[in-house]
Amino acid sequence: MASKRPVRGATINTRSSRFNLPGTEEDGDWLDQRDTVDGEAPTLRTHVTVEQPRTIISRNASPDVPFDRSINPYRGCEHGCIYCFARPTHAYHDLSPGLDFESRLFAKPTAADLLRHELGKPGYVCRPMALGTNTDPYQPIESDWRITRQVIEVLAETRHPLTITTKSDRVCRDLELLGDMAAAQLAAVCMSITSLEPRIAMTLEPRAPAPARRLKAVERLAAAGVPVYVSIAPIVPAITDGEMERILESAAAAGAKAAFFIPVRLPHEVAPLFRAWLDTHFPERAGKVMAIIRSLRGGSRDNDPDFFTRMKGSGPWAELLATRFRLTCRRLGLNGERIVLRTDLFRPPAGPQGELF
Repeated sequence: MASKRPVRGATINTRSSRFNLPGTEEDGDWLDQRDTVDGEAPTLRTHVTVEQPRTIISRNASPDVPFDRSINPYRGCEHGCIYCFARPTHAYHDLSPGLDFESRLFAKPTAADLLRHELGKPGYVCRPMALGTNTDPYQPIESDWRITRQVIEVLAETRHPLTITTKSDRVCRDLELLGDMAAAQLAAVCMSITSLEPRIAMTLEPRAPAPARRLKAVERLAAAGVPVYVSIAPIVPAITDGEMERILESAAAAGAKAAFFIPVRLPHEVAPLFRAWLDTHFPERAGKVMAIIRSLRGGSRDNDPDFFTRMKGSGPWAELLATRFRLTCRRLGLNGERIVLRTDLFRPPAGPQGELF
């Protein structure tokens, strides 16, 4: 499948050399190798490749994330968020974490069938399933592929709790499923809002829905009884950090129950991509931004991979952000109660014999 959209996030498309693969600036597409088409830069097309995984549930034992299992219906993400920590995963496919990550996508159409099989295994222990932990389950191609919808249908059928993290109001398409699940304490949604300024949001996250649409989605979800978090993730110092209070105020007014924030992380190939993006869009403050990021990450690094500190940073800047966040949430009544999902309602899917009766 292929489609055309005009705006991309990354400004470069260099492939990684971390896995001893040859570096290159081009991806082999003849259109991408031409300087211009009819006097203009060529449109970078979105390609979707079918992936046939053997399993669909990913497990983790990270001590600083609140889930131990997740499902990612897609690899790569057309939203094109320049800071996305998942970009380096494209290097495993001999593709660039830059433009390839947001234009050469992988879809897993057998996800629902695989999920049904894995939930039916003897000894499966139910805990909340996280969707959207790596790439957005409601990125634009979900409108056609509907893999996320199919996964939610299986989880709803088996009364399995889930959380969804997204930047898209497309989540409201599945509101009838999520509303019913939330009524039984089986669903919660986290809406990511990094900026309320349309121009900044469009630059940071070029193909994600506008901030106003995301806030409207929070309102619709909350009105339907779905518990909603808002994540300010990431906060980009000297670009979006000044908006923290406004975002929290808007989230609370829309009906969000809780919120959290994460300072920008720049693992592996994300760091040079982010630096190139700064040089293109914010050259006058690029040095300041990177100096503060290094301050947040121990004083000399672009990224801190260590558990516990990687999600919140360290040093004076991290303490200031945490204080502002805590005081604002207290004023607005956010994070006043913990959102708890039930696991005791889970019923395994019927096996081949059960489906005969």
